[in-house]
Amino acid sequence: MKEYTTEHLRNIALVSHGGAGKTMLAESFLHATGATTRLGKVEDGTTVSDYDDEEHRRKISIYASVIPIEHRDHKINVIDAPGFTDFVGEIISALSVADGAVILVDAVSGVEVGTEVAWRYADEFNLPRCFVINKMDRDNANFEEVYNTIEAFVKAHGKRAIKVHLPIGEKSGFKGVVDIIGMKAYMGDGNTIAEIPADLQEAAEKAHFAAVEAAAEGEDELMEKYLENGSLTDAEMVRGLEDVVYAGAFVPVFCAAGGHEVGAIALLNDIIDLMPSPLNAPKRVAQGNAARGEETLKPADTEPLAAYVWKTTADPFVGRMSYFRVYSGSIQADGHLWNQNKGVDERISGLHFQRGKEAIAAKVVHAGDIAAVSKLTATATGDTFCEKDHPLTIEKPKFPAALYRVAITPKSQADAAKISPTLTRLCEEDMTLLWENDPITHETVLKGMGDQHIDVALHRAQAKFQVGLATHEPRVPYREGITRKASGQYRHKKQSGGSGQFGEVHLRIEPLPTADFEFADELVGMNLSKSYLPPIEKGIKAMMERGAFAGYPMSNVKVIVYDGKEHEVDSKPVAFEIAGREAFKLAVNDAGPVLFEPIMNIRVTVPDANMGDVMSDLNTRRGRVQGTDSEHGNTVIVAHVPLAELLRYTTQLRSITGGRGYFTMEFDHYATVPAHITGPIIEAHKKEMEAKKEEQGM
Repeated sequence: MKEYTTEHLRNIALVSHGGAGKTMLAESFLHATGATTRLGKVEDGTTVSDYDDEEHRRKISIYASVIPIEHRDHKINVIDAPGFTDFVGEIISALSVADGAVILVDAVSGVEVGTEVAWRYADEFNLPRCFVINKMDRDNANFEEVYNTIEAFVKAHGKRAIKVHLPIGEKSGFKGVVDIIGMKAYMGDGNTIAEIPADLQEAAEKAHFAAVEAAAEGEDELMEKYLENGSLTDAEMVRGLEDVVYAGAFVPVFCAAGGHEVGAIALLNDIIDLMPSPLNAPKRVAQGNAARGEETLKPADTEPLAAYVWKTTADPFVGRMSYFRVYSGSIQADGHLWNQNKGVDERISGLHFQRGKEAIAAKVVHAGDIAAVSKLTATATGDTFCEKDHPLTIEKPKFPAALYRVAITPKSQADAAKISPTLTRLCEEDMTLLWENDPITHETVLKGMGDQHIDVALHRAQAKFQVGLATHEPRVPYREGITRKASGQYRHKKQSGGSGQFGEVHLRIEPLPTADFEFADELVGMNLSKSYLPPIEKGIKAMMERGAFAGYPMSNVKVIVYDGKEHEVDSKPVAFEIAGREAFKLAVNDAGPVLFEPIMNIRVTVPDANMGDVMSDLNTRRGRVQGTDSEHGNTVIVAHVPLAELLRYTTQLRSITGGRGYFTMEFDHYATVPAHITGPIIEAHKKEMEAKKEEQGM
């Protein structure tokens, strides 16, 4: 691959609803430009972009992959992002390092949920964008109908759509595209240029006229020329359209059939002409040192280095691979990089451009380019490379919170030892995965974007790190509590030859709203020595930690020991530990014991049309709606809902709203669990304890 300087680079993310044909479009770009000798197929697992075993198994894209395309002395870094909502982290990563978004829509389905998601994130990064009506060779393909839905969608978001391609034929007769800027017909993959078919001449002229008008809006000079002459040259049209597309006022619409390579070259031409190079891309900022503060990065080799690591993968053969984008400065092979986040110097050994799984060695990576480096020791996703004496930190994009939870258990003893480092590595690679050890339920909990996301992570643990993990629904971190004062007494007496054990404890308990636990005594006289108070407290604390009646930690209790008995020979600390524990247990039974559950504050964003269904569903989940807001044609419902009712809410909300709804949640407070729910939880705990006793008795 030859060297490309900043002005000859384009970084675009291919984004869409799942199944709109991104991977096959990237494949057709490669074949049409002569980079590959045959066209791969998703179903055969032979595409350059989907090279992971897991992608072959599922026949969908799971990871964002970079496909550099060389065309017209330019290099276009095409980042093929997945389309399924579970892998939204990869979509965000891809858009965060792109300078433009190419949004695909299916020529039959039109604008779908994934289209809206892609648009929303393109908005977040303020990216110029275009639409491609893909799969024009499908049986029910309808260009005009889908264009109209795109036009309405774009208009609803305050922008204007503009036709830059017209299809030549449709369905099985789709054989080329008319590019209305140069007024030429590109037949097949686009390497053959012909005259516009007579039946399309009128439509092409109408579209050309609309494009000239749009271009004239780009610059005052062009507007004057257009008003004088009624036309613009091709070069002026491109210049004017660039202005209005970069500014986000207009969204060009193209058409193609990636699976049969129709329109590939025409589309690449227009990406070069209408999508910005890093020089014209949305400006990026980085945090400098305290003296310099925030700095705007200039995409030039002569500037101080700032490169952002947007993706990390672990490969059992190649080792760790870090994908980065250079925002300013340049990177030389066999040099050193300063990782500002980790405060370490990293030596570069394998600097290369990645094309799917193929590594193309690179001597230098210019400002604006995307490349990869292998075997760095400390670097992880989200880190910034810079010069040590000119510190710069590029902020990570915001990723949605992981809300789908599963409890993880190792499949074998050998897996148990590797569970923590494996989960840490999986979460380092994927910013939408999180894991934690729940301090209340003592379970290892993995959180992700949905069941497919978690499933892929577990397959990855097995394939890449040889660690077998099983999952089950996580326990809810309930807490035990009491509602009134009560007392209890217990005598522990054990005689089995030799010295025995004796201890008797009388205590009172009461609710304590202000603190977790308080231990006091009201001992008078000589019935019980104060030296036995520490073991009594120890026994009670142990019982509170593992639960007095339902197996969950207890808190907000005050304990007062007011009497007891001891034996001059048989009394030992262990006897009072047991007596204290059992007396406490008896007191709890009389103190109106209750379970408390975590109540979450959730914000559910749904299309207005689904609001009623979502509200009534929240009621069935014991939710209490606190209020609603409206936001860009959506309703935001704010509600308090018990965590126990939200374990699989991600999946259920998607099915109610056809995938359009999403939510965030955070812990709000603990509240009493209703009696009809508490009963089964206590019963289950009793059975569990009996089963354990039987096991120990065997």
